[in-house]
Parts: sequence; structure tokens; C-alpha cells
Amino acid sequence: MGFREWARVIKRDVHALYLASRDPRFPWYAKALAIIVTGYALSPIDLIPDFIPVIGYLDDVVLVPVGIWLVVRMIPPDLMTEHREIAAALQDRPVSPGAAAAIVLVWVAAAAFAGAWLYKALK
Repeated sequence: MGFREWARVIKRDVHALYLASRDPRFPWYAKALAIIVTGYALSPIDLIPDFIPVIGYLDDVVLVPVGIWLVVRMIPPDLMTEHREIAAALQDRPVSPGAAAAIVLVWVAAAAFAGAWLYKALK
């Protein structure tokens, strides 16, 4: 398995764990660890900052897969397979550049409106 395929599997599993954390059929302790692992994987804050050479990415390369492995061992295999399939299907959805541009424009307009309001309020 190449690096790209490994990264795609990790991304799918993080999404599957997020979905699993919302499933009532899973034990509470697996849900709690799934929330911690997905939160850490998606968080911009790391234990070791990424700007530190080599070891900066070590936590992302080691901690996230180990956390995924631990949660997967706590979850019944058939349920985890179900959530992996859902995550894979959602991962393969087409991305709409037009929709992304519309969302960015809405945020820019909201920021401009808030900036103008704040400018008038502080004037």
C-alpha cells in the first residue's frame, strides 16, 4: 500500500469513527475514544507542533493510526464495516467548485457587513 492509499484509508477511518461516535449501537467508551481520536485528527492543534522538523509530523503519523486501531478493536466488526462503507461513499462524492465559491462569497459578504457595522459602531 502506497502513502496516498494509506492516507486515504486513514481519512476514511477518521470519518467512519466520527459516524460511529453518533451511533447508539456503540458502547459509550468506544464513542468517547472515537470523539477524542477524531477531534485530535481534525484539530489544527497538535501535541507536537508541525513546524518542528521530523517529530512535528510524528504525532500525526503515529498517534492517529494507533487511536483508530484502538477504537476499531472496541467496535463490533460488522458495525465498523458498515460505517467504513458509508464514509467511503461520502468520500467519493463529487465536489462542487461552484458551491464552494458561493459559500466563500457568503462568508466574505458577512465579514464585510460585520466590519462595516463595527466601523460605524466605533466611529
